[in-house]
Formats: sequence, C-alpha cells, structure tokens
Amino acid sequence: MKKVKYYYNTHTLRYEKLETPLRVRLLRLFGFIAATLVAAAIIVAIAFEYIESPKEILLRKQNDDLRDQYSILQQRTDDLQKQMLELENRDNNVYRAIFEATPIPDSARLKEMEKSKEVQLVQSMGETELVKSLTTQLNTLSLRVAYQQKSYSDIDAMIKDKEKLLAAIPAIQPVSNKDLRHIASGFGYRVDPVYKITKFHAGLDFAATQGTPIYATANGVVKEASYDAGGYGNHVVINHGYSYETLYGHMVRIKVHIGEQIKRGEVIGWVGSTGKSTGPHCHYEVHKGGQPVDPVYFFYNDLTPEQYDQVLKYAKAANQSFD
Repeated sequence: MKKVKYYYNTHTLRYEKLETPLRVRLLRLFGFIAATLVAAAIIVAIAFEYIESPKEILLRKQNDDLRDQYSILQQRTDDLQKQMLELENRDNNVYRAIFEATPIPDSARLKEMEKSKEVQLVQSMGETELVKSLTTQLNTLSLRVAYQQKSYSDIDAMIKDKEKLLAAIPAIQPVSNKDLRHIASGFGYRVDPVYKITKFHAGLDFAATQGTPIYATANGVVKEASYDAGGYGNHVVINHGYSYETLYGHMVRIKVHIGEQIKRGEVIGWVGSTGKSTGPHCHYEVHKGGQPVDPVYFFYNDLTPEQYDQVLKYAKAANQSFD
C-alpha cells in the first residue's frame, strides 16, 4: 500500500497531504534512468576490458593458430630460400662452369622478378602484414624457382651439345694397340723413307699387318674416301664437326663412302700399303681448324695414365716415318 506523506503548512497551521509536481517526478525519473545508463556503461566497459566474450575467445584462438601456422610456414620458407640459394650457386659455380657458360648474375634474376605481374596478384590476396609478408616471400621464391628451371633447361641443352662435342672429338687409337708397340713413327720432323731428308710428318704411323681393321676415332661424316697415288693411297677423311677432322691413309681397302654417318669405333677400312708407303701401316692425322695437331693427345678414351705415358715415349722417338 502506497504511503501518504503529509507536511505542516505554516500558513494554514494545518497538516496537508504532500503532492509532488509532475516536473519534479519527471526529473527524478530522468535522473534515475541516466544513473542506470551510466552504471550499465561502466559495467559493460569493465566487462569488455577484463572479461572475454565467447566470440573473442574463438577469435583469439584462431589468431594464435594462425600465428603458429605462420611461424611454421616462415621456417619452411627460410629453408626453401636456403635450398634455392644453394641451387643458384651450383648453377653458377658448377654446372655452368662445366659447360663454360656465363654465370647468371643475381641482377638478372631480380630483373625477371620485377618484370612479373604476379607480385601484385599474390599480394592482393590478403591485407594483413603477416599474409603480405608471407605471400611476398613465397612469390619471390616461386619466381626464383621458375627462373632456375629455365636455367636448367638451358643447361640441359648445353649437356646435349656437350655430348655431341665429346662424341666428335677424336678419343681412341685408329687400330687395336693393346701392347702399345704399333706406333712406328710420331708427329713432327722425321726422316722421309723415300727421299731420305727430314720432312714434317703430320700424323702418327701405326705399323700393323695388312688387313688389320681401322676404326673411326670419333663420330662424324665421311668427307673423302678415295685413292691418292702419290700420297695417302686409299684414304678416308672424316669431318667430325666442331672444326675437327681425321685422316686415315694407305688402306688396302676402304669400307665407307662419302656422306656416310660414322660412329666412333666403327670399322672404316683395313691396313695396307697403298700410295707412298714403305710397308703396311695406318697413317693417322688429326686436324683442328684446318691445321694438323699431334694425334697422341687424343687417345684419352682407351688408355690408362701409365699406358699413355708409354705411348708418348714411343711417339716422341726420333726415327724414320713409313710414308
């Protein structure tokens, strides 16, 4: 039951009922509401400051997980960058050195990265600093990998060309010479067996019985296969490319023909004594850039180091040539 309040009216000298004006009641109501709102705001502020909501707890957990994942990805990125650096070093210092190719400067790799539009594409995928940092690193790494793949493609082409070059360089003896005693006369000035004067001997003479097989010393194409009465007799000239040619003289019979593709170790004829010759032998020459060079330096494929030393001694002996 609502209490009725009275007050003593000094004018009327009587107790009268207390009537609260509407204005005062409204002010009190607004004051109460304002105080309630202020208290609620304070409580909410304290709650937001010190008490996490379920959504905040979930977001914090997700954020922690993302940081952990970023840390792992960062470590993997660092490892990949180290591996990429090692590949680039091997590319410059090993593979390209083997094939005598110019190393790729770092500025060239960076230039290719700057040209690519993938940077903006990848960076647009995220706005946070963590995502931007990681995507930038991964983008840079992917570009380095792509450039390195191109470099290895170039090296692969070099390998194939180098294989052709190695197959085209004379590398074996033209006749079987296991006991190393078939070399009868070496490269340089020797006594001519017919004119008995010292003349330049442009090749090596391999003494062998008539009919001994003569082998191509490198891959190539037969350039000449003919008879020269006053010189090499039945002879073959093979063009190996890369400015290499070999000549095989005084054959009893020629097996190949002009334009034929020849592989190293293939029989091209047989030892004889045709042309200007004093006995069965194979006169063998190696030409580089049109000039005769000492063939003894092109036997590295079928001799041990000890055998090669022995061959050098035989080839350097001052004696009379066979042609």
